[in-house]
Amino acid sequence: MSAALIQHLPFFTKHAPFDRMQREHLLWMLQRLQLAYYAKGEVIASPKQGAANRFFVIKQGLVRGSRLAKVPQDAVLELHEGECFPVGALLAHRAVTSEYRADEDAFCFELSAPHFLELIELSVVFKDFCTRRIAALFEQSTQAMQAQLSQTSSEQQPLSSTLASIIRSAPVTCLPDTTIRCALQTMQDAHLGSMIVADAAKRPLGIFTLRDLLQRVTLAGLSLELPISGVMSSQPVSLPPTALAYEAAMVMAREGFRHVLVTEADGTLRGIVSERDLFSLQRVGLRQLSTSLRQAGSVAELIALSRDIRELTLNMMAQGVAAEQITQLISTLNDLLSSRIIELECMNAGLQQPGSCQTEICWLALGSEGRLEQTFYTDQDNGIIFSVAQGETADTMRQRLLPLARRINEALDRCGFPLCKGNIMASNPQWCLSREEWQKTFSNWIDHGSPEDLLNASIFFDFRSLYGNATFAAALRTWLNKKVSTTPRFLHQMAANALRNRPPLGLVRDFVVDQQHTLDIKLNGTTPFVDAARILGLASGSSATGTVQRLRDIAKAQHNNNVAEIEGWIEAFHFLQTLRLLHQYECSRRGDDMNNQINPGRLNDLNRRILKEAFRQSRKMQSRLAMEYNL
Repeated sequence: MSAALIQHLPFFTKHAPFDRMQREHLLWMLQRLQLAYYAKGEVIASPKQGAANRFFVIKQGLVRGSRLAKVPQDAVLELHEGECFPVGALLAHRAVTSEYRADEDAFCFELSAPHFLELIELSVVFKDFCTRRIAALFEQSTQAMQAQLSQTSSEQQPLSSTLASIIRSAPVTCLPDTTIRCALQTMQDAHLGSMIVADAAKRPLGIFTLRDLLQRVTLAGLSLELPISGVMSSQPVSLPPTALAYEAAMVMAREGFRHVLVTEADGTLRGIVSERDLFSLQRVGLRQLSTSLRQAGSVAELIALSRDIRELTLNMMAQGVAAEQITQLISTLNDLLSSRIIELECMNAGLQQPGSCQTEICWLALGSEGRLEQTFYTDQDNGIIFSVAQGETADTMRQRLLPLARRINEALDRCGFPLCKGNIMASNPQWCLSREEWQKTFSNWIDHGSPEDLLNASIFFDFRSLYGNATFAAALRTWLNKKVSTTPRFLHQMAANALRNRPPLGLVRDFVVDQQHTLDIKLNGTTPFVDAARILGLASGSSATGTVQRLRDIAKAQHNNNVAEIEGWIEAFHFLQTLRLLHQYECSRRGDDMNNQINPGRLNDLNRRILKEAFRQSRKMQSRLAMEYNL
């Protein structure tokens, strides 16, 4: 190989996917590359040229791709050093769909189409990149982010592991007619804290723990000669061997369990996973934390536990748990904290008797909490649905509940959830309403569609029940979906409003930033995905509130049409959420106030490249929205 070709090797080792390819495959590629020059304004590739016949990697300069058809201006594609094109056209043996021009004098490496296809078969890394381009880049970046976090985290069991990989030994079981005494002797001999009760086919029927021994046998004064089936906990929770450790962790957190069974598809027992198997965190385990949240006796205890929530979720992020699960975990633990605050304040107000708080009201989580997408930096968005008791009016009920709601909001503020600057809180009389009043409020927004109505809809339509009578929220959701489906004009207005928030891709260079060279990764990054998913989800009748689940519901409804496109949107949204979480973590580590302001110039080359790709996916999603509503 000539020295001229060898000298380009360092260039390729700086850019994905070439930085991960085997050296022999890179050298094979270099032997077949040509370097071409394109003057400013010169066409590099165009639909008019027929089937794409070359793979381009930009060595220097700026290349701009734009559709020849009449589409929104922001359909422009901007490519920089190290980026490549047109992968899709080469794989499909078709013409490019955009015209690519040198926006300034540019040098491009070129590989012929036959050699491109041959390289795909030679290099697994290159093939993965070309066939799963967005996902492959995202995975590479996520791994790098997690490696960065892991430098500050102790060695822990990765929660991205499957349950099958962390089962330590074959399960010990007994038959349901085994006496309590015999079961206890087996537990002592095997040094076990629990016994699985199974039938002859090894299908689990229940679980018996030392806690059951204390509560159901010793304190109840039962004989040890009774069959264990009478004192076991029936219908134990089980997960398949392919489930991930974080899923077991979530079950333990929500239900307060210490064990989760692992069962095969036919129901037979594979093993058991305990809390100890899952966690060796620095200070606190997930179930221990969730138990502490449920049993906290004061707001002061909950303030300390709120700091543990942040520490534990940061550790899990370092272990490889994905952004989607991290935000769900944060929201789940915050739900437990909020629920305990509501319980304590209800008790203090003398409203914790049967037929009061848990049946008369439903505390609503709104906004990001309603979507289960909370990050480390979030304020309060909440409301109340209440039933009007016999002999009372909505106004008298509201006056009775508002002081309680104010105390709850203030307690949440002390636990690290700032009071909402827009006063979207249950202590605001506007958002403490009966179900009929909520329906009337939502009807007014849908029927009128003023800018303020559209803003409110973007927050309140993501509601879900957090505490109390969940049937109130379920009934309101059913009513809302029916109302929206019969008012297409409102969805059109929501779409037009959402399209005003364009992704911050520059028309001249890279990103649109403010005077501090930053952009808001929430407002300009994740919000366009959230808004579009909400509109498309409402239109399809999805009852989900989370962005990703809404998109998955849309994909299912379309029976595989545009599924790959929607997966690209989901990957981009996950990347933006991961980048946002990492930025907030770094703010916390430096002792700075958390925010959502990202400086793209401080990102490494890979993350800067994927950030651009994520914004391009946002543009594609908005183009789809514009097409759906003829905007």
